[in-house]
Amino acid sequence: MSKVLVSDPIDQTGIDILSQVATVDVKTGLKPEELVQIIGEYDALMIRSGTHVTEKIISASNNLKVIGRAGVGVDNVDVPAATRKGIVVVNSPQGNTIAAAEHTLAMMMSLSRYIPDANTSVKSGLWDRKTYVGAEVYKKTIGIIGLGKIGSHVAKVAKAMEMKLLAFDPFISAERAEQIGCQLVDLDLLIRQSDYITLHIPKTPESTHLINAERLAKMKPNARIINCSRGGIFDEEALAIALKNGQIAGAALDVFESEPLIDSPLKTLGKEVILTPHLGASTTEAQLNVAIDVAEQIRDVLLGLPARSAVNIPGLSPDILEKLKPYMQLAETLGNLVGQLAGGRIESLNVKLQGELATSKSQPLVIASLKGLLYQALRERVNYVNANIEAKERGIRVVETRDQFVRDYPGSLYLEATGNLGIHSVTGTLLGDGEIRITDIDGFPINVPPSQYMLFTVHRDMPGIIGNIGSLLGSFNVNIASMQVGRKIVRGDAIMVLSIDDPLPEGILMEITKVQGIQEAYTIVL
Repeated sequence: MSKVLVSDPIDQTGIDILSQVATVDVKTGLKPEELVQIIGEYDALMIRSGTHVTEKIISASNNLKVIGRAGVGVDNVDVPAATRKGIVVVNSPQGNTIAAAEHTLAMMMSLSRYIPDANTSVKSGLWDRKTYVGAEVYKKTIGIIGLGKIGSHVAKVAKAMEMKLLAFDPFISAERAEQIGCQLVDLDLLIRQSDYITLHIPKTPESTHLINAERLAKMKPNARIINCSRGGIFDEEALAIALKNGQIAGAALDVFESEPLIDSPLKTLGKEVILTPHLGASTTEAQLNVAIDVAEQIRDVLLGLPARSAVNIPGLSPDILEKLKPYMQLAETLGNLVGQLAGGRIESLNVKLQGELATSKSQPLVIASLKGLLYQALRERVNYVNANIEAKERGIRVVETRDQFVRDYPGSLYLEATGNLGIHSVTGTLLGDGEIRITDIDGFPINVPPSQYMLFTVHRDMPGIIGNIGSLLGSFNVNIASMQVGRKIVRGDAIMVLSIDDPLPEGILMEITKVQGIQEAYTIVL
């Protein structure tokens, strides 16, 4: 049974989900060297923001298949190192969206009305109303840097409060920003014109110290800025100086360049600064949502299924996965089948998306096809992360094509592999109920569901041959579950596909090839 390590506190519901498929050990507060010592025992690791999964930890993992971060970011995971080792890294991009957006709005309102300091003042016995005269957000301009899920929700609420919305996001169109209710502008214009600025972007080399002394100097004197995204996006020393000198009116930070926040000039400032200890996702609902989301994905990976929010699988976003997940299973099955037909040393794979499937994103289907193709050689060591890498290392040339011409089925997938046993092809589709059907093998029309044990023969279409094969299998106590024959012309070449209940006994394949009319015979195990 698989083993999962949970190294940060998560909701019990997540642990219960993991327990369905694995033994779960909860060990929080581990030091890096302690994690290095034990990580080799585990197939999966579930973390939050407390555990930093470094290259050293990843290198020490012998069995690790998946790292799950119960939250949005994966800043605390060395994703390139995990990818090189074929480890899936998953997160929960939507689990704490509402919590983070609401915390941003709470910080904005608290900053505008000095709520934290006013609360402390009253509790200390004072009644000082003049000191805490605040500002309204009504009709003010809010500049939103990053219009992802969190930024978009902030925009929705800010619009309802009748604020004017500006946005900067180089990855969305002006039309999409307009749909959200924002005017898309460049960063400098947003900085100069906004009364409130809130950031919802990841920390990257480009975004590190995005808010620096130069940009702070361009802001309005009454501007207030909020950061509930990632620490390090603000130059905190420059921010402290700007606040102390009255260059801007206030700042509210939930994240910091170094956490926990110990020595910082921001801590010495007064009511113009609000600091919270990384509480953006700290709601009961968000913690439950991310725990369930990530635990389910870890469970799926351990069961050999794709994760819906894997950050290191190219082209596989949750919305794409929702549409293509059934076809990915089809692609993997066909890849496994054609790989066995073509032989172990594969030189090339042609992946053709046909019919309505031709308009879909091809990369996830190519990866799934390669995963199936390489399964016989690598078994559990190949997955959606490393399939492409393993194929390149083996010199497998991959060709992607599309054909929107609709044949017998609305959408189908064609794979052609060249290997040491020659060139072989398979085509498959999904029926209305999602059942996989193999519809063509080496150009012979067929209609069979895949099964664990299958026997393929190429033979002359002649009387008695099916009966002879059936009798031969019966003499070896092989039970046939189903049989299909495909042919192009009468009395020409044909293909026969038999689903059998058990593996073929040793030596029977040689006997099958001795039957008159049989040209080739293959056993397939899926």
